[in-house]
This record gives sequence, C-alpha cells and structure tokens, in this order.
Amino acid sequence: MLTRTRNVMFVALFGIVVLGGLTRLTESGLSIVEWKPITGIIPPITLSQWEEEFEKYKQFPEYKLLNYRMSLSDFKYIYYMEWSHRMLGRMIGLVVVLPAAYFGFRGYMTRSTTKKIMGLVGLLGFQGVLGWYMVKSGLSEELMSTPSSVPRVSHYRLAAHLGSAFILYSGMFLAGLQILRDSKVAYDTFPKEVAKILANPSLNRFRRLAICTAILIFLTSMSGALVAGLDAGLIYNEFPYMGTSIIPPKSELFSKSYTKFGESDLWRNFFDNPTTVQFDHRVLAMTTLCAITALWLYSRRLTLPPKARLAINSVLGVSYIQATLGISTLIYMVPIPLASAHQAGSLTLLTTALYLVHNMRRIPIKI
Repeated sequence: MLTRTRNVMFVALFGIVVLGGLTRLTESGLSIVEWKPITGIIPPITLSQWEEEFEKYKQFPEYKLLNYRMSLSDFKYIYYMEWSHRMLGRMIGLVVVLPAAYFGFRGYMTRSTTKKIMGLVGLLGFQGVLGWYMVKSGLSEELMSTPSSVPRVSHYRLAAHLGSAFILYSGMFLAGLQILRDSKVAYDTFPKEVAKILANPSLNRFRRLAICTAILIFLTSMSGALVAGLDAGLIYNEFPYMGTSIIPPKSELFSKSYTKFGESDLWRNFFDNPTTVQFDHRVLAMTTLCAITALWLYSRRLTLPPKARLAINSVLGVSYIQATLGISTLIYMVPIPLASAHQAGSLTLLTTALYLVHNMRRIPIKI
C-alpha cells in the first residue's frame, strides 16, 4: 500500500508541474481572477455563470491589453486550463494528507518520518498560497500604466512557485524512497553485498559530487523559470551564437535600462534583463551537461551498486535529451509541445539525479 500511495503521489506531483507549465505556455494562468479554495472546486455551468466569470476577467489587464477580442468559447478554454491546474493541486492535497494521517495514526511511520511528512504537508499548503500570490502579480492594475507592458506574472514569483514545487517533489520523492529502504533494513531484506559496496570510503567523493550535481540541476531549472517568466526564449533564437558571437555585447548584458541607481546595481541584469537571463541559462545548462558527463566518466572507475550504476547512466542519457530539447525549443521559438517537454525534462533529470543520490547513501547495518 505504501508503494502504491507513493507512486500515485509522484505521478500527481510530476503531472501538476507539467500542467502548470502548459497553463503558462497557453497564457491561461490569469483567467481565474479570484481565489476560492472551497467554492472554486465547481466551475461555471450555466451560460449566465460563464458570462459572469468572463465579465470578471474583462476587468483586468490581460483582457484589456491582450485579449480584448476574445470570445466566450476562447475564455472557456483558458479557464478550464487554469481550473484543471488548481483542481489537481487540491487532489494532491488529499493524496498527501489523507494517507499521511492514516499511516501516522496507525503507527506505520517513525517519529522522524512523521516530522518530515508534516513539513512537506506544510510546504504543500504554502505552495497553494504562493501560487495565488504569483497570480495576483499578473492582475495588478499597475500594468495598465506601464508603456508597452505585457500582462504576465512576476518572473520572481514564478521562479519561487516553480522552485517550491521542485523542492516539494524532491522531498516527497526522497522521503518515499527512504521509507521503502528503511523497511527493507528493518526486515533484514536489504542486500548485504550492496551495503558492503556503499560502505567503501572510495565512494565518498563520488557521493559528494552526486549531491553537487543534483543542486546544479536544480539551479539550472530555476534559471529556466526566469527565462520563461521574461519570455527570454523568444530572443536570440540560434545556438550556440547569440547574434554574431557566443557572448552578446557587454552593453546588452549589463544595460543600465534594468538598473535603478546606475552603475551600482548592474547586477539586476542577471534577473531582469532577458538577454542576460538567457545567456545565464545557456551557461548553466552547458556547465551542468559537462559536469554530468564528467561525473559519468568518473563513475566508470568505481564499483557501484547496480541501482546506482543504472541511476548515473540514466542521468547521463536524460541530460543529453534535455539539452537537445532546450536547444530545439530555442531554435523553433518556443512551440508549446517542445517547451512543455523541456520543462518536464528538467524535472525528469532532477528525479534521476535524486535517485542516484539516494542509492549512494550508506546503510546503517552491520555487514
């Protein structure tokens, strides 16, 4: 039962990240202008209810600046995209909270595991609040007063929302794997030969490098969130060049247009300048690819447990697929299928890296 619950949870968490990306790519995220955690479960049904929701949407910048010619049928499409995203979030809440309460009251979890799950449940609730906080930034009337403004959510809040989702998924994934491993250790069914391999001090360096690689993958994914939030993928649609050179002109990378105090805060370009943000993501992505390749080559010199060997091979394979998807998404100017696959690929890559980290953990048993 634990395994089934874990699998359902992972699929749901993975799915909501992908659906959230699709919601952003289809520009559906600002279609529901109110946050109703309970009553929002039921979508409009009658024509009058749909017209009422559409009228609410018309009061905000996205309709006034971008979708002023939208029909009611078009509105229904983006509404259902956002509604589906929110409903999946509520479903995940039930999938996490109800089994956690059941296993906790039945005494199936240790005290440390219970604390971890309670922390993750708290993070899940925070994720919902953070999602609405992100949406509110795209509903601000200030967008109407800014010349040539594009109605969209804050890229900072978007990155925070995605980062929180990745952390929640990672925590659930590692906690689930650890629970299953602890069960094998408790019932003395964990392979002794694997425990012996993991106890070898020669693996310590590889273990640390695997953790660093997972962190690097996470940081690269977060830089991708900034790219998405600024629509930075719609400029410099070639690779490896950005214009006439691999590195754009310094005047573009460090433009005073994105500063508030002149030379003293040129660092803002790293977060607000689409050119710099895209360049940073390219550098991080290629660094991550090289780091993974180097880690794989290093692993060939070591004796690893079978699952760890499978994990490092998977990390290498997925990293090259992900790089290919990223370059293709850029070259073809961010088509929805490629962009969605690229976002799913980032979470898949992180998953394989975390699986490697987990399978490199020592086993606290006597050999």
